[in-house]
Amino acid sequence: MSTKLFSFILILLFLSMVLNACKTYLIPVQSFKEQFNGIDSAKLRLVKTRGPAGDVVEYLANPVDYIKCVDKSDMPYELKISPSIEIRFTEKNNKRTIFYFDRVFMQDTLIIGEMSRFVRFRKGISINNVKLIEVQDGHKNFRYVEDR
Repeated sequence: MSTKLFSFILILLFLSMVLNACKTYLIPVQSFKEQFNGIDSAKLRLVKTRGPAGDVVEYLANPVDYIKCVDKSDMPYELKISPSIEIRFTEKNNKRTIFYFDRVFMQDTLIIGEMSRFVRFRKGISINNVKLIEVQDGHKNFRYVEDR
């Protein structure tokens, strides 16, 4: 096999993996409300994660194990939770907020989440102002130490 053909095949394989690895899924707003109905700060559970440097961190996470969402073709999909799953809320004024999925919970109509694993910065946005909810695996090197 020629070197150029081999290089071309490697590039195609790499691009295919990159494009397929960052799939974005949608959660209809009503579905999000149903999935998080009753999940408030009292329902959070303690989890341990191992970060990129090998450090183990404990924090309170929501009890969701699978996210019910849809792909770009509007086909149902269940995405397994990991600490690297990110959720992006786009509000009606097109302002975007990104949280780690396992750090999100609802208090009445307020979505409360944390935007960082390192700095405890909590933010709230109204579910009534949300027009689009997207989730994707950010492929950051965070893993649960124990099964949830």
